[in-house]
Parts: sequence; structure tokens; C-alpha cells
Amino acid sequence: MRRAALITLLAACAAMPLRSQAQVLSDSARYTVLIASNVAGSETLRRHGDTAWYAYEFNDRGRGPSVTETLVTDARSIPVALTITGHDYLKNPVSETFTLAAGTATWKNGAESGSAPSSGGFYASMDGVPDESAVLARALLRAPGRSLAMLPSGQARIDSVEAITVHAGGAARTVVHYEISGFEFRPGPIWLDTDGALFAQGSSWYMVVRAGWERAAPEILERQRVADSARTVRLAATLARRPTGAVAIRHAELFDAATATVKPGMTVVVEGSRIVRVAPDASATVPAGAEEIDAHGRTLMPGMWDMHVHLSDDDGLFDIASGITTVRDMANDMDESLVRQKRFADGSLIGPRLLLAGIIDGPGPFAGPTKVLIDTPDSARSMVRRYKRNGYVQIKIYSSVKPALVPVIIDEAHKNGLRVSGHIPGFMTATQAVEEGYDEIQHVNFLFLNFWFDSVPDTRGPARFTAMAQKAAQLDLTSPPVQQFIALLKAHHTVLDPTVNVFEEMFVARKGTMDPVYAPVADRLPPLVRRGFLNGGLPVPDGMDQRYRDSFAATLRMVKLLYDNGLRIEAGTDALAGLAYPRELELYVQAGIPAPQVLQIATLGAARIMKLDGQVGSIEAGKMADMILVDGHPAVNISDVRKVRWVMKDGRVYDPAKLWETVGVRP
Repeated sequence: MRRAALITLLAACAAMPLRSQAQVLSDSARYTVLIASNVAGSETLRRHGDTAWYAYEFNDRGRGPSVTETLVTDARSIPVALTITGHDYLKNPVSETFTLAAGTATWKNGAESGSAPSSGGFYASMDGVPDESAVLARALLRAPGRSLAMLPSGQARIDSVEAITVHAGGAARTVVHYEISGFEFRPGPIWLDTDGALFAQGSSWYMVVRAGWERAAPEILERQRVADSARTVRLAATLARRPTGAVAIRHAELFDAATATVKPGMTVVVEGSRIVRVAPDASATVPAGAEEIDAHGRTLMPGMWDMHVHLSDDDGLFDIASGITTVRDMANDMDESLVRQKRFADGSLIGPRLLLAGIIDGPGPFAGPTKVLIDTPDSARSMVRRYKRNGYVQIKIYSSVKPALVPVIIDEAHKNGLRVSGHIPGFMTATQAVEEGYDEIQHVNFLFLNFWFDSVPDTRGPARFTAMAQKAAQLDLTSPPVQQFIALLKAHHTVLDPTVNVFEEMFVARKGTMDPVYAPVADRLPPLVRRGFLNGGLPVPDGMDQRYRDSFAATLRMVKLLYDNGLRIEAGTDALAGLAYPRELELYVQAGIPAPQVLQIATLGAARIMKLDGQVGSIEAGKMADMILVDGHPAVNISDVRKVRWVMKDGRVYDPAKLWETVGVRP
């Protein structure tokens, strides 16, 4: 279809009266849930008049929701009654209701209850099905100014993007691309049929698409990528600044990452993308005409490293705003990651220096969210070589890899100069993985699971979390088996990536109270994002509340034991980009690691692990200009890392407050 015709069709679809759309919606529909392009579940819809019945479920490595929903809407597509039952992603029971009667909206779910004058607001459920987004889209298209108040709070709007014709199985269908904003941090894409029914929604990691049209998903994703790329290019052009001359940061409290000490009264001079001079204020020479920044009372430190991320394009902005100038992506789509890495480097997309680790998993019911599923030595070696050809620096072994293939992957990776790390595959112990040649281990739970192999041999699914929550508090860290394991880690120079914030969220968060990982920033977040952090962590069996909390405390004792024994720890989050990172560092201090050493772990320590300490990781003449200004003294109070006021990455300058503003986060 020619572009002029598409524009005409898009305008016609947007102008279609919503009641007409509701009348032509099919009485039943079925959708496929894709995770990393693999079929993982479904959503089904039956409709009669203004009432819709849904069933929705998917399986993500043994996790995933299963809910049924009844939704009644009025002529404007506004919910007037809703009931949801089942369980959520982490298997917590779900029971949610909403009613709108006599002008009053009333809601109740496992995390909250409340009421308010409706004022035409649209209730966003806590645990609802994907099709609710299409219901919201239809309501927004009908609303004045295409904007609606949300319940319990917030404001949403919808914008038209384009109409396209997609093809699958010899059939063609015209679908319309919209973006809903104000709902979360960034505009969310949604695709509707010309009759207003949901066609597709999601990303390369998770997508819901009309059954029978799964082959249209790549084209949908590409059109979303094009639209999003235009937006992010505009952001980069507006929010990143490349100084035209030298930059001098004067009177800084300089964190020396090599010695983990603070040097007061220092000047740092940058030219282009390199640090050219570091000297005391009294002896520093500043080039004529240099841009000068008075850092008096602030700490100047190297940009921080998040060593465990799974990025989307927008996540790069969150990292930079948080003072994270280098990240290591521990599993992602290869094509998307290579494009993202290039765009971060050339400045067309705001984001950190990006290192790539390539995931390898095996097929099966608990396979990870990846297309890279290997089952033979030849396919394993071939995949390692492919990652090497594409510039990856590390291989990540995931939970469903056959133990017999682990030494094959490690051998091929080490032959190609790649690090090897990962989960401990099911039916294998951490001791065996280290003896086979793991360079590092992701997630502290696998260290504990090493001692329960007789009772928990299969760690591919949720047992790797639930067993940890129920048993970790009882493990004696002074016992001979634990001490022998620590000695093995030391002998093999194994690096540990604890991601303890993940376990705080799983073991300590409770429905109806703010997630402790995000509590310090919750009031800065968009209202509906904040609300999501009330949903709690793992289901807690009766009588186990304190045990789960004690098991989290045991993770911190393990981290301190590793540190005390001279093992290398790296700071990684595996959580919400940027915003979870300060909590990971705070938890290391809570575990007993001194704040200056935690800052060293977060900067030069990470660079040393990745053998990039000759280029980045500390503020020294000749190194890349990756630096941040912190309004406070994080070497004394680690929580001051939350107060990043200025960021320079590769010579480009960013104002964190302006970055946060673009995603609806108050600075």
C-alpha cells in the first residue's frame, strides 16, 4: 500500500466512532504469547455485548501468570466492573475487583484497596490481561484530546504512528500502530486492527500477537524500532552535549579508585574524549578558554559499572542518568544488541559503554528467553564462535544446558579468548562448574544451592528461588563444606556477581508495602509505575515470613564472607536499569563492606575484571573521560550515589535532571 493511502487509512481509523468499533469487534479471539520469539502462552477472549471474558497464561522458566478476567465496559470503553482471579508471575494468588457505580469507583486487590469519584477515569488493573491495553486505547481514541485520567492515579494519552499491511500464511491485514504515554516511563506501542481490536503488543522479549499472525511479529518489531529510533535520536541530539573545547573540573573531592581514597582539592582537565591532566588545584594548569566546572563540596568519581543488565534502547538513558557509564549485557537478542552497541558508541542513542555476553541455553520446558538453544557439541562450539565473530567478550551458560556440554562450551570459549560465566545448570553443582572452568558465577543463590544438591538437583525452574528462601538462613557459613567451597573459589580466582537486590525483592517485598529496592525512589516515579512496586515478591508459605527475611540476611553474610576471603565481587543488578543500582551498592555496605571499597568494586574493580582498566575505571591522565559528579560524599555515605548531578561519558556531557524529566521521573 502506498504511503499516501496509509496516511488516509490511519486518519480514518483514528476518526472511527468508538461505538462503531465496539459493534464490529469479533465475539472471540485468540492471541499467542511469544518470549524471545518462542511460543510461551496464550490469551483468549470471548465477548457478548459490553462484557468480555478472558483467560491468559504463559510459562517463563516455570514462572508466569495464569488468570481469568471478566470485564464490563460502557459505551466509551471505560471499565465499569472487573473481576480477576488466578495467580501472578511469581505464583502469588490474584483476586482483584473493580466497580463503578453512582459516580464512585471502588477497587481492591492483593496490594491495595480504595475508592474515588470516577470523573471519567479509566481503572488500570494490577493483574489484568494484555487486551486491557486495547480497551484503554479505544477509550483514549474516544476521549477529548485523546487523554484520560487513570485510576488510581495518573494520566494517559494516545498518539497515532502509522498504518501498515502485514502478511502471514498468504493473508494480508491492515493494522494501526499507536503509542500510549503517561502510563509508564516511555510511550508504549500497541497495534490495533482497523475495527479497534488488539492485533499485537510488546517487544522482542515479550509479545502478544493475534494467533495465526505470529510471522508478522518481526515486521511489527521493525516498525516499532524505526519509530522509536526517531524518538531516541531526537533525545540524544537534545540531551547530550559535546563540549567544543577543554573542560576543567575544579576543586573536586576526587575519588581515587586505585587506592579507594578521596583526594580533596583536585582539578581534572578533559580534552575531547580523554582525561589529559589530574592535579591538585594549586598546581593544575587549565587551558585558556576551557569550560570550568566548580565541583566544590562534591565528589568527582569514575563512572560506575553495572555488570548484569538486559538492556532495551531506553534503558541506556536510565543508566547514564544514574551515573552508570559502562554496562555488561548478560543476555539479549544479538541483532538488536549489536545495533544498540553501535548507537551508544556514536552518540545517536543515549547510553553507556556496552559490553556483550552471549547466552547459551538448552531446549526444554525451562529454556531461557533466547533463540540460542543448543543440544550438541558441534552446535555449542559453532555458537561460541559466532559470538566471538560479532565482538562478544563473554559467554553466559544458562540453566537448561546439559552438564555434559558445559566443558565443551568452556573449552571453545577459552580458546577464543572469551570469559565464561552463568547460572549453574540443572543437575550440576557450583563446585563442578568451577572445576570445569567457570570464570564467574551469576547470582548468589547458586552458591547456596551448591550444598543442597541431594534435595534440589533441578535448578532450572522456580526451585532455585523457593529452596533458597526456605533454606539459606539455616546454612552454617562457618562449616567445613562451606569453607572448602570458598577455598575452591579462591584457588580458581572465581568472580562472583551476587545481584542481591533481586533476592531482597523476592524474599522481603510484601504485597501492599513498597518494594525495598525501589522505596528510596518510589515517590519520584510515575504514579502507575510506583503502584507496580506494591505487588510483593515470592509467595510466602504460612509461618515462613521470618524465615524468608532471614534467608535474605544470609545472602548478605555470604557476600561479606566472599569479600573477607579476597574474592572478587562485581556490582550487577539484573533489575530496573539505573534505579536498582544504588540499592545493590547499599546492600554491600549493609553486608559489611566499607563504602570506599564498594565504590572501588563499582568502578575500577569491574574494569579490571573485564581487562579494560588501562582505558577506563579510574580518573587518570590518558584514560577515557567517563566521570560523574555526586552531590555528597559516597565514600562516607554510600547512598549519596543517588545524587548524581553531572555525567560525562566518552567526553559527552549529560544533565541527569533533564534526562529523568524525559521519562517522567522527578530528579
